[in-house]
Amino acid sequence: MSPDQDSVVGRGDDGGLERDTMNRVVRRLMPLIVICYLVAYIDRSNLSVAALTMNDAIGLTAAQFGLGASLFFATYVVFEVPSNVLLAKLGARRWIARIMISWGIVSGCMALVGGAHSFYLVRLFLGAAEAGFTPGVIWYLTRWFPASHRGRAMGRFYVGAALATVIGSPLSGLVLKMDGVLNTPGWKWLFVVEAVPAVLLGFIVLKSLTDTPEDAAWLPERNRRWLTGRLAQERAEIAGRRSVSVREALTSPGVLLLALFFFLYSFDSIGLTLWMPQVIQGGFGDPSDFVTALLTAVPYALAVVAMVIVARSVDRRGKHALHMAVPMAVSGVLLVASVAAGPGVPGFALLALSTGAAWAAVPALWGSATAFMTGVAAAAGVAFINAFANVAGLAVTPLIGVIKDATGSFDAPLLVIAGAMLLGAVVAIVSGRFTAPGRLAAETAKTTGDGAAPVAVRPEG
Repeated sequence: MSPDQDSVVGRGDDGGLERDTMNRVVRRLMPLIVICYLVAYIDRSNLSVAALTMNDAIGLTAAQFGLGASLFFATYVVFEVPSNVLLAKLGARRWIARIMISWGIVSGCMALVGGAHSFYLVRLFLGAAEAGFTPGVIWYLTRWFPASHRGRAMGRFYVGAALATVIGSPLSGLVLKMDGVLNTPGWKWLFVVEAVPAVLLGFIVLKSLTDTPEDAAWLPERNRRWLTGRLAQERAEIAGRRSVSVREALTSPGVLLLALFFFLYSFDSIGLTLWMPQVIQGGFGDPSDFVTALLTAVPYALAVVAMVIVARSVDRRGKHALHMAVPMAVSGVLLVASVAAGPGVPGFALLALSTGAAWAAVPALWGSATAFMTGVAAAAGVAFINAFANVAGLAVTPLIGVIKDATGSFDAPLLVIAGAMLLGAVVAIVSGRFTAPGRLAAETAKTTGDGAAPVAVRPEG
């Protein structure tokens, strides 16, 4: 058992009370959060399906599509940390609702693009609107889930992203069949139809989400007292001998290594996801758009299963670095094998397994990131990790398009992604040295020479 696990397990707590409390929290919070993330990811990834007809309709080359897709991440990265700091200060309920309503409106505006320049502009606005959602929810979950339950919570959250493709790709394929309804192309219907749920959910979040356990009138007093006590004790342990500032968190080796890891992971989760339908279509003899959308769902169905399995293992065993490294290494090897196998069923099967393996690393990543930071510093650290990773979307997405135009094949880009997965496995192992609970506070105290300082837990928000 890892240090971060044995600090919260075996304290003599009433096991029945713990189970009852966490079951109530899961039932109350996670369905809405998962649905919100599912809708967010559909709105982000439906571009990959729309591109099957949109690119020709408005005259986009592969390089122009790659550039436009990447511009989302330019503004997303810029506004990520400020957005999460504001969320920590103003409250998750109001800020997440604001994000969802604004991104839903902007996502619907994708139906108005008529060429490369308008495509670029809307993508920039969409990145700004959605900035802060993912790290905001991750930080929010740390306010509700103790460390021994956090891996499963993060796994459930990211299941929403995988399900978005499992459900969203076939759904998007069906909406494309609305081509010609009211004299409107199917790809325009796709953006309009799939934008509406984000706006509606934003208002539901504003009404239904609870910011902290202390505010949870729906949680019985006994359960509320247990949960707030457990979380307060964990925050004190993480803070160690001194509180940690936002600046100290953002420059710590642990945060920087996790940011690098997530950047490398995002070669698959962002770079490959946005191109997956076109990769599949090119390797299966040009199937119909709807069949392509169905096949696109397969890798992410496997990702759902893999994330659930790994998340449970993380909560039982800890060892975050190992649970990050092994899936990444397996993903890289399988992706190389997929390229070697070439077009056809074996190549696609290996590609699907590779994607599922890569996504399985995510619950351990966020469990690691939230094991050694707390408060506003944690909100900023999580946002920085997520923002830095999205630089992959800014750089890799257009690079794939350029290489595809130059070589006429996706083989070379897939090998680049495989290399990123293998390097990510190495970074994960190294990160384990810097992400133990209390490590950040201890290192900061040592650097500043205030090792004798008393325990100080920075107020949350």
